[in-house]
Amino acid sequence: MSDTASQPLLRPVRLGALELPNRVVMAPMTRARATNPELAPTALHAAYYTQRASAGLIVSEGTWVGPDAIGYVHVPGIYTEAQTAGWAAVTDAVHAAGGRIVSQIGHLGAVSHPDHLDGRLPVGPSAVNPHEMSFTPDGPKETVTPRALTAAEIAATLDDYRRAAENARRAGFDGLEIHAQGNQFIAQFLSPRLNRRTDAYGGSAENRARLLLDIVETVTAVWGSGRVGVKLSPYWRSGTAFTADDEVLADYDQVLKRLGDCDLAYLHLVGPEAGAGVDDTLTAFSRFRAHYRGAVVANLGFTRESGNDLIARGLADAVSFGAPYIANPDLVERFGHGLPLAEGDRDTYYSGGERGYTDYPAAGRP
Repeated sequence: MSDTASQPLLRPVRLGALELPNRVVMAPMTRARATNPELAPTALHAAYYTQRASAGLIVSEGTWVGPDAIGYVHVPGIYTEAQTAGWAAVTDAVHAAGGRIVSQIGHLGAVSHPDHLDGRLPVGPSAVNPHEMSFTPDGPKETVTPRALTAAEIAATLDDYRRAAENARRAGFDGLEIHAQGNQFIAQFLSPRLNRRTDAYGGSAENRARLLLDIVETVTAVWGSGRVGVKLSPYWRSGTAFTADDEVLADYDQVLKRLGDCDLAYLHLVGPEAGAGVDDTLTAFSRFRAHYRGAVVANLGFTRESGNDLIARGLADAVSFGAPYIANPDLVERFGHGLPLAEGDRDTYYSGGERGYTDYPAAGRP
């Protein structure tokens, strides 16, 4: 028997202009299934997302805003007509199944590699090697020192984001999410270790946040702010560049305050990893709530129980689930009926075919 009434996760919610029947969000997940030369989504993508259409909201895998944004193999873009048409087939199928889906758009920046870029250097805020690993067609390779973007190239990159936003709208998405998390392009600009610029996009914490705010302004001009979200990970720790120390967290506090003035649909926030030696989940989301006055979608390691608890405490409006959605296309129904979750096959997370992608069955109900 369903216990829908007792679970905050299963109650409707409004995020900006997005009306969701439940608060279970499918998190964006790179699955490396765009194995065609056009990097366009296919019927396989449409089947995968449609199987998960009972989610309150699906956030698509991160998609490239332009050819210079590419940084992983077999990840689709949203900058060509073929890619836009492929995504239109995905959104049509999801909508026919009663679902809602937003497009996550992004750029890998300095964490890309010349192997992805026909030999060109990747670009970043400054010529500083992030010392990360890039996953190239020939396997993992160490990153190189990127080329610092000029002011004119930043303006051109903003145009890439605008075109991607326009393409996402033409493709029939319900909204847009700006990928600003992890070690990627926007997070590189926010990092005081990677951003050593002395122009309007660097120097102070306020200036380092300018690119993010300019991208928000650019895409909301296309979509309206009520259909745009941003995904951030203040607690991200990686290598020497991403530290989540007191100074970085204080900078993110101010970013959250400034985003609070943008009237966004939601802020998608990644909490700290368990055992990372920083704030625990409740402390982190209490901190987020203190600095951001809009709707929050919480992410990272949540279960049915912890997700319900976070919403019940008023620390989030919805919770996103990544890995659980790989093997449980009917995650909402499993939560509603208290059914166990299946385990995903890690060997097929990025393998490129149907196996481990669209062949996970829905659970039988009691």
